[in-house]
Order: sequence, then structure tokens, then C-alpha cells
Amino acid sequence: MTLAAATNENLAEISNVLIYSAMAVYTLAFFAYIAEWLLGSRSKVARTAAALTPKKATAGTAPAVTVKQGGGTAVLERPKVTVRAASGSRDVPDGPGAHGGDEKGDLYGRIAISLTVLAFVLAFGGVLTRALSVERAPWGNMYEFNITFSTTAVGVYLLLLALKKNVRWLGLFLTTSVLLDLGLAVTVLYTASDQLVPALHSYWLYIHVSTAILCGAVFYVGAFTTVMYLFKDSYENKLAGGGKPGSFATSFLERLPAAASLDKFAYRVNAAVFPLWTFTIIAGAIWAGDAWGRYWGWDPKETWSFITWVAYAGYLHARATAGWKGRKAAYLALLAFGCWLFNYYGVNIFVNGKHSYADVGLGVLQAAGF
Repeated sequence: MTLAAATNENLAEISNVLIYSAMAVYTLAFFAYIAEWLLGSRSKVARTAAALTPKKATAGTAPAVTVKQGGGTAVLERPKVTVRAASGSRDVPDGPGAHGGDEKGDLYGRIAISLTVLAFVLAFGGVLTRALSVERAPWGNMYEFNITFSTTAVGVYLLLLALKKNVRWLGLFLTTSVLLDLGLAVTVLYTASDQLVPALHSYWLYIHVSTAILCGAVFYVGAFTTVMYLFKDSYENKLAGGGKPGSFATSFLERLPAAASLDKFAYRVNAAVFPLWTFTIIAGAIWAGDAWGRYWGWDPKETWSFITWVAYAGYLHARATAGWKGRKAAYLALLAFGCWLFNYYGVNIFVNGKHSYADVGLGVLQAAGF
């Protein structure tokens, strides 16, 4: 065994330790986020209910009309009436956040964010040392793609926080999914650090796959925001219709941004990253021309990348031209993200094609029961 090989094995082992350490810290962050939700005030989260719950008028009374004097002329000022518009466009206030506007809850939230930053640094170190162990990009197989994707998703979340975006509520759900993703990576998808097949020895590996990972991370944020929008919109509809949601739904959903805010944010992040996804597909076609002598061959990965592009293009087009907003657009956005997920997991694991080098290996699949 050469000294270089031993050093590479040492770096690969350090990478594994860092990934497991990141999982441990993410677990602590998960509990801190739970504490933020549970210990935050429940007495300051009735803004949506106050705005949408119908008020019963007293029999024989009429809306008050105030009189203003303007230049010697009496001006009647009728009370402002909020009329429900299309789904997702009601003018209701955003919730106070997971902490419920409470100092104690806010403290646990800040602790959770600090732990998330620490876990992100550890995971990034794990990805970096994995790359250094074989002196290549750290996304040559499904294990590496998973740890890089989850790290990028957390990085997108932290960047949005740094930009003062109202996404702190996403922390609990993000850490939960990241822990599941990393758990899948270190068990079912784990692959020992090794060199790549010849087709992957290209600078396009850095360009094409890195942009695909970044797009997936942003699509993930948009998809989860869309799911929360559907819950919040149903909650607002029930309140506006005179219904009374359960105490758990009220305590949880009242803290989220308004349905209109969630809908708008999901649309903006999907629209912002869509051009990069277009570039990702074009870059992949150019790389395929270099590696296989053809730019497009309807390989399963190519096909599902294009299907994903069409789904997101349809979503953006429907919103921009047909005026689709609210639930119809949300369902289309989730369908598009489902295509991306199948392209991410299903094609790589269950479908044979020229991208089979991204597979996790027959032995691992048999051990997993596939």
C-alpha cells in the first residue's frame, strides 16, 4: 500500500466521521426546533383567526358610518370591508413564527439555528474531505450525491435566513428530512470512496452535477413551502367559512406565514431557479456529446430531466399566462417536484441506462431488499 493510498483512506474515514458528527448535531438542532415550537407562546398566534372568523352582526344594527369634514363638505367614510379573493390571495397577516412571538421560544429557535450552522459546517467538511480523498468532485455515486444535496439544501436555508427571508419556520422540517436523507445515505446508499468510470472524467462533472444539486435544493424548499401553503390555505378557508379548526391546527398553522405569502414565496423560488435547471439540461447534453458522441439519446435520466423541465415550465406558464394561483398551481408544482424526486432516486436506483454509474451497487441493492 502506498503512502498516497493510505492518506486517501484516512481522508475518507475522516469524511465518514464528519458526516456522522453532522447527523448528531442535526439531531440536537431537531430537538431545539421542537422546543421552539412547543415552548413558544400560544397566546399570540390568533392573527389569522381574528382576520377571517366571521363576526355575527347584532339584529337591527347597521355598519357604522363616520363623517369627515373636507373643505367645508361632509364626506361619508364607509367602513372597509375585506372581501375574499381567489384562493391564496386573501389579505391576512403572517403568523409570528415558530416561537410564537415569545422570548423563550425565540431563544430555543436561535439555539436551533446555531446548531444547524454547526451541523452544516461539519457536513460540508465531510463532503470536502470525501472529495479530497480521491481528488475529484464529491458526487460520483448516490451516496456522495445525497450528502452533497442535503448539505446544499441546508445551505440554501441558511442563505435565505441571512437575507432576512421569513423561512425560520422551515428549520424543523428541514432538519427532519436531512436526517432521513443522511440516514439513507450512510446505510442503504453508502459506497466506499473510489475513482470514477472514464466517462465521468470531465470538467462537466463539476458544472452539470453541481447545478443539478443546487436546483434540487431550491426545488425542495419550494416544494415544502407549497405543502405548507396547502395546509394553511385549508385552515384559512375553514375559518372564513365559519368553521372551527382543532387546537393543534390552530397552534401550529397560526404561526406560519399567511397562505398568500407562502404561495408567493414558493412561486418566486421555483421561478428563480428554473433558468438554472434549463442550463443543467443543456450542460448535460453537451457533456453527453463529448462522452458518448451524441447530445441526446432519450436515456432514462435525460428523459426524466426533460419531463421535470416540462412540468416546471407548465407550472410557471400557467401562473404567468392563465392566471393560475393557489391550489391548482400548487398541485402542479408538487407534480413537478415529484418528477424531480423520481429522477433523483427512481431513475438512478431502479432504471438501467447510461447513467447506471450513479447506481449504488448490486450488493447494496440486494441488502436493501430490491
